[in-house]
Amino acid sequence: MKHLLSPMDLSVEELDQLLDLASDIAANPKKYARCCEGKKLATLFYEPSTRTRLSFEAAMLNLGGSVLGFSSADSSSAAKGESVSDTIRVISCYADIAAIRHPKEGAPMVASTKSLIPVINAGDGGHQHPTQTLTDLMTIRSLKGGLGNLTIGLCGDLKFGRTVHSLIESLVRYENIRFVLISPPELRVPDYIREDVLNDKHIEYKEVQKLEDVMGELDILYMTRVQKERFFNEEDYIRMKDFYVLDKAKMELAKPDMLVLHPLPRVNEISVEVDDDPRASYFKQAQFGVYVRMALIMTLLGIAAPDAKEV
Repeated sequence: MKHLLSPMDLSVEELDQLLDLASDIAANPKKYARCCEGKKLATLFYEPSTRTRLSFEAAMLNLGGSVLGFSSADSSSAAKGESVSDTIRVISCYADIAAIRHPKEGAPMVASTKSLIPVINAGDGGHQHPTQTLTDLMTIRSLKGGLGNLTIGLCGDLKFGRTVHSLIESLVRYENIRFVLISPPELRVPDYIREDVLNDKHIEYKEVQKLEDVMGELDILYMTRVQKERFFNEEDYIRMKDFYVLDKAKMELAKPDMLVLHPLPRVNEISVEVDDDPRASYFKQAQFGVYVRMALIMTLLGIAAPDAKEV
């Protein structure tokens, strides 16, 4: 039995196979409409989510399966003090696979040690968000034609942004990747990412504060929101929240084929005037998330693509 707790749980070969499957699902969705008939996905969401939770549910329903679960800790036995370990033991009796989002780092890993079914980390604190990373990789590969030879700008909250951490760890495995890390000093990437991932693997990167200074260098601009829920006090959040706003003027400095990605939700870090720019790819990105989660559910459940069954 395999779990997905980090993007690094998949080798590059496994990742490419999963993205190939997701691309086939995107091209031929009807072919996969009954792949998970009789299977149940449990969504165990201890903190709020719109896209991740609903895209998991849409993915399982698109595969012909069914969904059960809860959308907040208050609506589960966690409110009574039940541990994650006990919850997953019980859920293992009801479902075939589980997706867990939790505010505490490592909670999905703890669940996986007690689970009788595959566990997917749907986000744990400021640590990892592997299915968002798979979505990001599929978006880049589909729209850019590959995952190598790119300069990627990561902008905003690089300290608490779990999507950023997971994406860096995944992309360093591809050829000729360069990062431009754009943040205020207070929200720089954590030391473990800088030292253990970028420096250790000799990845080219630079850290800057002004987005305007580097727009023309970027093939991908990955915007992130400053996350109020990660701050210890409101004063720091208010000071940081409007540090970067992507607007039409900044987009005029970018390459004609640069892509703008964002894991969503956005607050005001991307002006709505950018939405009509053909380079704005964040809503396409959300759609790719359904396909990649469909592929992941099938992969972890050991369900082959319909064509493979017929051979």
